[in-house]
Amino acid sequence: MAEVLDQVDVHLRTHIVGPAPERASVTFLGVQSLDVLRFGPDSDRMVRYATVGCSRHPMGDPEAIMTDSVHGPRAELVLSVRGGVDGVVRTLAILAAAPVVEGLVLQPDALIDLREPLWEGSAFTAVVLGESDVPELALAEPMDPVRFLEVVPVTGTEAAWVRLRGAQALREAWEEAGVDVRDPGRSAVTL
Repeated sequence: MAEVLDQVDVHLRTHIVGPAPERASVTFLGVQSLDVLRFGPDSDRMVRYATVGCSRHPMGDPEAIMTDSVHGPRAELVLSVRGGVDGVVRTLAILAAAPVVEGLVLQPDALIDLREPLWEGSAFTAVVLGESDVPELALAEPMDPVRFLEVVPVTGTEAAWVRLRGAQALREAWEEAGVDVRDPGRSAVTL
Protein backbone atom coordinates (compact mmCIF):
# COMPACT_ATOMS: atom_id res chain seq x y z
CA MET A 1 0.00 0.00 0.00
CA ALA A 2 2.88 2.34 -0.73
CA GLU A 3 0.68 4.37 -3.07
CA VAL A 4 -1.72 5.18 -0.19
CA LEU A 5 1.20 6.46 1.88
CA ASP A 6 2.53 8.49 -1.05
CA GLN A 7 -0.89 10.13 -1.36
CA VAL A 8 -0.98 10.81 2.40
CA ASP A 9 2.48 12.41 2.23
CA VAL A 10 1.49 14.71 -0.66
CA HIS A 11 -1.84 15.55 1.02
CA LEU A 12 -0.12 16.59 4.26
CA ARG A 13 2.44 18.72 2.43
CA THR A 14 -0.42 20.40 0.55
CA HIS A 15 -2.50 21.20 3.63
CA ILE A 16 0.18 22.06 6.18
CA VAL A 17 1.95 25.16 4.93
CA GLY A 18 5.62 25.86 5.33
CA PRO A 19 8.96 24.49 4.23
CA ALA A 20 9.51 20.80 3.53
CA PRO A 21 9.08 18.80 6.73
CA GLU A 22 11.72 16.76 8.51
CA ARG A 23 11.04 13.01 8.48
CA ALA A 24 11.74 10.42 11.16
CA SER A 25 11.11 6.72 10.65
CA VAL A 26 10.21 4.43 13.57
CA THR A 27 10.03 0.65 13.48
CA PHE A 28 8.65 -1.71 16.11
CA LEU A 29 9.10 -5.47 16.06
CA GLY A 30 6.33 -7.04 13.97
CA VAL A 31 5.00 -3.71 12.66
CA GLN A 32 5.80 -2.03 9.35
CA SER A 33 7.73 1.22 9.72
CA LEU A 34 5.89 4.42 10.53
CA ASP A 35 7.08 7.89 9.59
CA VAL A 36 6.49 11.10 11.50
CA LEU A 37 6.77 14.38 9.62
CA ARG A 38 7.72 17.55 11.52
CA PHE A 39 6.40 20.77 10.01
CA GLY A 40 7.46 24.19 11.29
CA PRO A 41 7.72 26.13 13.37
CA ASP A 42 5.43 28.59 11.62
CA SER A 43 5.13 32.32 12.35
CA ASP A 44 3.18 31.50 15.57
CA ARG A 45 5.93 29.06 16.69
CA MET A 46 3.53 26.17 16.01
CA VAL A 47 5.16 22.85 15.19
CA ARG A 48 2.97 20.17 13.64
CA TYR A 49 3.81 16.47 13.69
CA ALA A 50 1.94 14.11 11.37
CA THR A 51 2.12 10.34 11.02
CA VAL A 52 2.45 8.53 7.70
CA GLY A 53 1.92 4.79 7.87
CA CYS A 54 -1.11 4.23 10.08
CA SER A 55 -3.41 4.35 7.03
CA ARG A 56 -1.39 1.69 5.18
CA HIS A 57 -4.11 -0.82 6.12
CA PRO A 58 -7.72 -0.27 7.16
CA MET A 59 -8.50 -0.57 10.85
CA GLY A 60 -10.88 -3.34 11.69
CA ASP A 61 -12.06 -5.92 14.14
CA PRO A 62 -9.00 -7.54 15.79
CA GLU A 63 -11.15 -10.61 16.59
CA ALA A 64 -11.96 -11.27 12.93
CA ILE A 65 -10.50 -14.45 11.46
CA MET A 66 -10.00 -12.79 8.08
CA THR A 67 -9.09 -9.13 7.79
CA ASP A 68 -10.37 -6.97 4.96
CA SER A 69 -7.42 -5.36 3.18
CA VAL A 70 -9.60 -2.83 1.33
CA HIS A 71 -12.65 -1.81 3.40
CA GLY A 72 -12.55 -0.17 6.79
CA PRO A 73 -11.61 3.17 8.31
CA ARG A 74 -8.14 4.61 7.78
CA ALA A 75 -6.51 7.34 9.84
CA GLU A 76 -3.36 9.33 10.42
CA LEU A 77 -2.53 11.49 13.45
CA VAL A 78 -1.62 15.17 13.69
CA LEU A 79 -0.19 16.82 16.82
CA SER A 80 0.21 20.60 17.04
CA VAL A 81 2.53 21.93 19.76
CA ARG A 82 3.62 25.51 20.35
CA GLY A 83 7.42 25.51 20.14
CA GLY A 84 7.64 21.75 19.50
CA VAL A 85 8.87 19.09 21.90
CA ASP A 86 11.72 16.61 21.85
CA GLY A 87 10.89 12.95 22.12
CA VAL A 88 7.31 13.05 20.85
CA VAL A 89 8.08 11.18 17.60
CA ARG A 90 8.27 7.78 19.32
CA THR A 91 5.00 8.44 21.16
CA LEU A 92 3.20 9.35 17.94
CA ALA A 93 4.53 6.18 16.32
CA ILE A 94 3.23 4.13 19.27
CA LEU A 95 -0.21 5.73 18.87
CA ALA A 96 -0.17 5.17 15.10
CA ALA A 97 0.78 1.52 15.62
CA ALA A 98 -2.11 0.94 18.08
CA PRO A 99 -4.56 -0.28 15.41
CA VAL A 100 -2.14 -3.06 14.40
CA VAL A 101 -0.74 -3.86 17.85
CA GLU A 102 -3.79 -3.32 20.06
CA GLY A 103 -6.64 -3.61 17.55
CA LEU A 104 -7.81 -0.05 18.31
CA VAL A 105 -9.90 1.88 15.84
CA LEU A 106 -8.71 5.50 15.94
CA GLN A 107 -11.67 7.89 15.86
CA PRO A 108 -12.75 11.27 17.24
CA ASP A 109 -13.28 11.38 21.03
CA ALA A 110 -11.15 8.26 21.57
CA LEU A 111 -9.04 8.33 24.74
CA ILE A 112 -5.72 6.49 24.57
CA ASP A 113 -3.90 6.24 27.90
CA LEU A 114 -0.23 5.31 27.67
CA ARG A 115 0.23 5.59 31.46
CA GLU A 116 3.67 7.13 31.01
CA PRO A 117 4.79 10.64 30.06
CA LEU A 118 4.24 11.37 26.37
CA TRP A 119 7.72 12.92 26.28
CA GLU A 120 10.42 13.42 28.89
CA GLY A 121 9.29 15.79 31.63
CA SER A 122 5.71 15.86 30.35
CA ALA A 123 2.71 15.96 32.69
CA PHE A 124 0.64 14.29 29.97
CA THR A 125 0.13 10.53 29.99
CA ALA A 126 -2.81 10.15 27.59
CA VAL A 127 -4.32 11.70 24.48
CA VAL A 128 -7.80 12.51 23.24
CA LEU A 129 -8.39 12.36 19.51
CA GLY A 130 -10.47 14.96 17.70
CA GLU A 131 -11.19 16.30 14.25
CA SER A 132 -8.17 17.85 12.53
CA ASP A 133 -8.15 20.85 10.25
CA VAL A 134 -6.46 18.63 7.64
CA PRO A 135 -9.34 17.43 5.42
CA GLU A 136 -9.83 13.75 4.76
CA LEU A 137 -8.11 12.22 1.75
CA ALA A 138 -10.31 10.36 -0.73
CA LEU A 139 -8.75 7.16 -2.04
CA ALA A 140 -9.59 5.15 -5.17
CA GLU A 141 -12.80 3.13 -4.91
CA PRO A 142 -13.57 0.90 -3.07
CA MET A 143 -11.16 2.08 -0.32
CA ASP A 144 -12.45 4.27 2.51
CA PRO A 145 -10.91 7.75 2.82
CA VAL A 146 -8.07 8.59 5.20
CA ARG A 147 -9.14 10.75 8.16
CA PHE A 148 -6.64 13.00 9.89
CA LEU A 149 -7.20 13.12 13.64
CA GLU A 150 -5.88 15.80 15.96
CA VAL A 151 -3.96 14.43 18.96
CA VAL A 152 -4.48 16.45 22.16
CA PRO A 153 -2.28 15.53 25.15
CA VAL A 154 -4.12 15.18 28.48
CA THR A 155 -3.10 14.66 32.09
CA GLY A 156 -4.19 11.71 34.21
CA THR A 157 -6.86 13.89 35.86
CA GLU A 158 -8.20 14.99 32.48
CA ALA A 159 -8.19 11.38 31.24
CA ALA A 160 -10.31 10.41 34.26
CA TRP A 161 -12.69 13.25 33.41
CA VAL A 162 -13.02 11.92 29.84
CA ARG A 163 -13.85 8.46 31.19
CA LEU A 164 -16.48 9.94 33.49
CA ARG A 165 -18.00 12.72 31.39
CA GLY A 166 -16.73 12.29 27.83
CA ALA A 167 -14.31 14.14 25.56
CA GLN A 168 -16.75 16.93 24.71
CA ALA A 169 -17.16 17.83 28.40
CA LEU A 170 -13.37 18.17 28.69
CA ARG A 171 -13.24 20.38 25.59
CA GLU A 172 -15.94 22.61 27.11
CA ALA A 173 -13.97 22.84 30.38
CA TRP A 174 -10.84 23.85 28.43
CA GLU A 175 -12.76 26.49 26.51
CA GLU A 176 -14.38 27.89 29.67
CA ALA A 177 -10.98 28.09 31.41
CA GLY A 178 -9.21 29.53 28.34
CA VAL A 179 -6.73 26.63 28.20
CA ASP A 180 -4.33 26.52 25.26
CA VAL A 181 -4.17 22.76 24.58
CA ARG A 182 -1.24 23.36 22.22
CA ASP A 183 0.98 24.58 25.06
CA PRO A 184 3.29 21.68 26.01
CA GLY A 185 3.86 23.16 29.47
CA ARG A 186 0.25 23.79 30.40
CA SER A 187 -1.20 22.46 33.62
CA ALA A 188 -4.37 20.42 33.91
CA VAL A 189 -7.64 22.29 33.81
CA THR A 190 -9.41 22.46 37.19
CA LEU A 191 -12.41 20.18 36.85
